[in-house]
Amino acid sequence: MRRALRLPGERDGDRGRGRDRGQVTIEFLGMTPTILVTLVVLWQLVLVGYTFTLAGNAADEAVRAATAAAPGARQGACQEAGLDKLSGAWAGGATVNCTTAGGFVTADVTLSVPILFPGTVSYPFDVKGHAGAVEEETD
Repeated sequence: MRRALRLPGERDGDRGRGRDRGQVTIEFLGMTPTILVTLVVLWQLVLVGYTFTLAGNAADEAVRAATAAAPGARQGACQEAGLDKLSGAWAGGATVNCTTAGGFVTADVTLSVPILFPGTVSYPFDVKGHAGAVEEETD
């Protein structure tokens, strides 16, 4: 009868058990950077999506306020309403413009997309929100 080869320090009933010691730790340490990079990318995508949502909502609010304001006070009401609901991180670089043509009021809002932390550094591209509404009649 042939005896199976054993590793140093291995007993008859331990075959293979001691060889995997520490493997989970090594795999976890190897995957940690991948997990962290994935989380950072997902967070950045959330910020981009949230910026699009904020730009659209700000444009809606701005055009709603502009249609209710007198033609002379329209741009001021538009800017105030467009910036009103934006937090400081997004309002800092925001631009709000309203135009009226042929009884139709449009609002354009431009926001900068922050990198990882709102209020610090922004990407060199902007997100635009656009909304339009029919001018209200004043009697």
